[in-house]
Amino acid sequence: MARSVALAVDLGASGGRVVSGTFDGRLLELEEIHRFENAPVAYGGQLVWDLVRLWQEVTTGLRMAAARHGTSVASVGVDTWGVDFSFLASDGTLLANPVCYRDARTRGMLAAAEQTVSRGDMFAATGLQFMEINSLFQLLAMQKAGSSVLAAADRLLMIPDIVHWLLSGVPSNERTNASTSQCFDPQKGDWAFPMLDRFGLPRRIFGRIVEPGTDLGPLRPEVAGETGLSGVRVIVPGTHDTASAVAAVPAQEPPSARPDWCYVSLGTWALVGAELDRPLVTAACQARNFTNEGGIGGTTRLLKNVCGLWLVQQCRAAWQRAGKEWSWDQLTQLAAEAPPLLTLVDPNDPSLVAPADMPEAIQALARATGQPVPESTAAVVRTALESVAAAIARTLDELDSLVGRRIGRVHVVGGGVKNRMLCQMIADATDRPVLAGPVEATAIGNLLVQLLSRDGSVDLRRVREVVRDTFEITRFEPKDAPRWKARLAAAKA
Repeated sequence: MARSVALAVDLGASGGRVVSGTFDGRLLELEEIHRFENAPVAYGGQLVWDLVRLWQEVTTGLRMAAARHGTSVASVGVDTWGVDFSFLASDGTLLANPVCYRDARTRGMLAAAEQTVSRGDMFAATGLQFMEINSLFQLLAMQKAGSSVLAAADRLLMIPDIVHWLLSGVPSNERTNASTSQCFDPQKGDWAFPMLDRFGLPRRIFGRIVEPGTDLGPLRPEVAGETGLSGVRVIVPGTHDTASAVAAVPAQEPPSARPDWCYVSLGTWALVGAELDRPLVTAACQARNFTNEGGIGGTTRLLKNVCGLWLVQQCRAAWQRAGKEWSWDQLTQLAAEAPPLLTLVDPNDPSLVAPADMPEAIQALARATGQPVPESTAAVVRTALESVAAAIARTLDELDSLVGRRIGRVHVVGGGVKNRMLCQMIADATDRPVLAGPVEATAIGNLLVQLLSRDGSVDLRRVREVVRDTFEITRFEPKDAPRWKARLAAAKA
């Protein structure tokens, strides 16, 4: 078949890029066209995303893609993190910069929400893990503050929906990202309106849900003119980055109620979960604080969010501020020289969410839990990495109990695959083989949904066949599982 080119706009909390995928019918060839930084900005008393600058970077990447691929480009699609959003007014005006999920406005909002709707009812309606960063609690914080933005809002758009609207002029709410909001009912496949009504949130802001693979139409004429991309369609991928990443897991088994494989989408967060053929909204699921999020092809991603490489990222940033320019490889090499399994902290501890100094926060948490305090750079990084692996292992044990079997293997995808030391730690901590790769899972899933979708329908088996044919996967067997098992047991005691 003729070679087709799609463009993935992949936006993360710490950076973004535009990636092209050239497909010859069997193999996918990736090329990073443009990479840029991203970070929330303190602005007007809130922590917001600099949407104007992000849009400038996106259009820069699209211009570069047009110069590189010309008229071969057929489509573009966007994936981002979840939960954050902004609004359109009734006249189509974007009302405000999206507020970052790390903003303090949601503190205490989960407890406040329970005064109106119980946790049990919220979970029954949404099947979602309880985190105060979720969109529902952001909306309730706006409601509590008497937000004029919420009062003027006509349509809620998640971050990728905003960029798709900027590209196409068509507002949409794609299912996989909507499912991160705690406003979506995974069993009905629509917004959880009865629950939203109880909170007094306006129905008008929640638009029609669209599926991955939906064609929103051509680029706006002004965007096509500015970028040099003519005849390009805007095709919605799995707009939640983890949904796109899981689509690129090179598994062969179809989704089921009792899967034999799980995934860890490993980056700033570690998303640990299984792909099911239906939502699992049960009391046990709620008790373990797992979440039911949408996946490609009508699947459900049963998962829990574990803080991932955020700890090391923020340690590195703190050391950079102090004038120490450690590379990622240097930090991993240092960690390899530190004694193993001395200190394990909970990477999801509230004190590690957004501390002013991450190394000091890790040391303080070690001290507070009566463990050896990691003093050196090497010991701090080792503690951070082992703590992430331990949290993944604990989460996988919980996942086993939810699906009713011991899951046989772990697929690790995403940028964290580059850290071979952490991949080996995960194999040892979970006592299961780890299949690591592809690194670029999110962009790959995004691109293949665009390239292989037909009228909003995606053949997930075909997507994964292309992944297996194209990308190298590295296998890590457990090497030190008994020592990890003993250490994890001691941590429980």
